[in-house]
Amino acid sequence: MGKASRDKRDIYYRKAKEEGWRARSAFKLLQIDEEFNIFEGVKRVVDLCAAPGSWSQVLSRKLYLPAKLAPDAKDENLPLIVAIDLQPMAPIEGVIQVQGDITNARTAEVGLTIVTHVLKEGGKFIAKIFRGKDTSLLYCQLKLFFPVVTFAKPKSSRNSSIEAFAVCENYSPPEGFNPKDLHRLLEKVGSPSGVDDTDCVSGWLEGPNKVYIPFLACGDLTGYDSDRSYPLPKVAGGTYQSLDPVQPPIAPPYKRALELKKASPQGFRELENLSLDS
Repeated sequence: MGKASRDKRDIYYRKAKEEGWRARSAFKLLQIDEEFNIFEGVKRVVDLCAAPGSWSQVLSRKLYLPAKLAPDAKDENLPLIVAIDLQPMAPIEGVIQVQGDITNARTAEVGLTIVTHVLKEGGKFIAKIFRGKDTSLLYCQLKLFFPVVTFAKPKSSRNSSIEAFAVCENYSPPEGFNPKDLHRLLEKVGSPSGVDDTDCVSGWLEGPNKVYIPFLACGDLTGYDSDRSYPLPKVAGGTYQSLDPVQPPIAPPYKRALELKKASPQGFRELENLSLDS
């Protein structure tokens, strides 16, 4: 599919390039903010799994740049924004980048572990999730630390996608909570007894124990529909020219595979070995 075709079929892809965002996902965070006002009073932010950097761009534009351009701006009072990802990113003004891997087989628990170590009381946590059989369990686990948890679906997220975003407000860990005890605490939520069953599952949260999760669509309902095709804008005296992406990935994981594919038959054999060994 060419750029022009994608520009017609994905309005947020086109708008991201026109407005200078690195990815269409910037609109998801912007629409979440429109609904929940998540940036009010925020001075410290950690953007986990940040590449290619669209959410970090939003943080820079919404927090850092307004503070920097204020008449009474002082360096020590500027917001601190840290972006962490295994993949390198092009620089973003006001964003400190840390290259590292925070994921493992229990990615959701890793995210909560980081939250319980760095988030101050009253803070907010936003995480992308995929709705499925363990959604109720995740909701109950988040409610241990946040009195207000809402699963939100921004209008820029396609209806065909099962993604949503957990918007968690007013971080309030249990009294006497020790972050080292996080895994043990989460296991208790995942068992009907809350004590003996160490299998962290959500099946028992159905039926008479069913948990009803607050779910909210956010974004202007009269705005663009992410599942609809739109005609390309008319331009005076010529054909609409599709824009290039704002910032291509610096070192995408597929780069070596493409290099091997272009190289030679030997490259194909190396690629096969990579696939077998991975």
